[in-house]
Amino acid sequence: MAETIIKVNLKESPYDNDKIHNRWHPDIPMVSMVKPGDDFIVECVDWTGGQIKDNDSADDVRDVDLSQVHFLSGPVGVEGAEPGDLLVVDILDIGTFDDSQWGFNGFFSKQNGGGFLTEHFPEAQKSIWDFKGMFTSSRHIPGVEFAGLIHPGLIGCLPSKDMLEEWNTREKALYDTEPDRTPALATLPYADTAHMGRMKGEERDNAAAEGARTVPPREHGGNCDIKDLSRGSKVYFPVYVKDAGLSVGDLHFSQGDGEITFCGAIEMAGWIHMRVNLIKGGMEKYAIKNPIFKPSPITPKYDDYLIFEGISVDEGGTQHYLDVHVAYRQACLNAINYLTKFGYSKAQAYAILGCAPVQGHISGVVDIPNACATLWLPTDIFNFDVQPNAEGPDIHLDGSIDIPRSADK
Repeated sequence: MAETIIKVNLKESPYDNDKIHNRWHPDIPMVSMVKPGDDFIVECVDWTGGQIKDNDSADDVRDVDLSQVHFLSGPVGVEGAEPGDLLVVDILDIGTFDDSQWGFNGFFSKQNGGGFLTEHFPEAQKSIWDFKGMFTSSRHIPGVEFAGLIHPGLIGCLPSKDMLEEWNTREKALYDTEPDRTPALATLPYADTAHMGRMKGEERDNAAAEGARTVPPREHGGNCDIKDLSRGSKVYFPVYVKDAGLSVGDLHFSQGDGEITFCGAIEMAGWIHMRVNLIKGGMEKYAIKNPIFKPSPITPKYDDYLIFEGISVDEGGTQHYLDVHVAYRQACLNAINYLTKFGYSKAQAYAILGCAPVQGHISGVVDIPNACATLWLPTDIFNFDVQPNAEGPDIHLDGSIDIPRSADK
């Protein structure tokens, strides 16, 4: 039986747990030490630290304090790890807590975080998903059930001092190009809500003032949101500090490629069972700059898809040059509009694409001026036929159920 080296209490604030942190900084102390070859279990709160509740109001999504996220368990030190090594992490198993068999998906308001399609969905909304073993369904989105592929949205090692300075410099430069933009172009250091683990006093305050926010993925891994990073997967992380400093959190029960709702996937609290090893000098041996991932051999078996295409011409008809971001937006919007023909609201359709195991592909980036991106929607997740036919859509939904919106203040 593997030892649980980090435990959480979902009834307590994550700020009361010194084995949790919500910023990246090289000086955050290790909370536990393991050896190469060891396997161990780490428990995690949900990424918001319990701010979102199992109810039928989206006010909590509207009012969520995003300066707090993400809450990560760690860092775990690995004996013998040195800068330039590769930390090999095997995800042996991952699961839910017996007393927390639910998760949430949400759209942040444009004024507080926004999202991939925030111009189309500017108001806060959410859906609650109940877990039944390996399957999930939502009282807010009828007609859909699918198998989950639980994975950490966020996992990585501590940055070096030089790397932290590089992150902050380049992200501040981007932010300064349009400092009044909503949502912002980047999330900059913010000391007021920083949780620096076991750091205390002046050292803690100084680190909090420069600690990098956890929102984006970076060279060390971080918030990559790779849905196939589940049980049986393997990750090779660059090591930038002594002992590596492995941290993990933002667990998802299921997610579509792109996590397009941002408060996307089905967010949950849970646990992850990992094993670590080292490849000494591995960064130079294999020319590693960013992590390398091997996907899980266990995936939900969905063989039939409807594939929606998008090109780099935006909603207003403006032509962009080989812009994959615009192309994938169009693929998603095309899928959303299609699903409304079966009785779903646009919000319900958007949530399905964020939660269900949809695939996103870059299908073409050489045919000027249009990049082509595709969204693969598994048809077997629906309990009715969603494929086109001569008779037209067979509408099984009456539109009486929708995702809760936040109330006006």
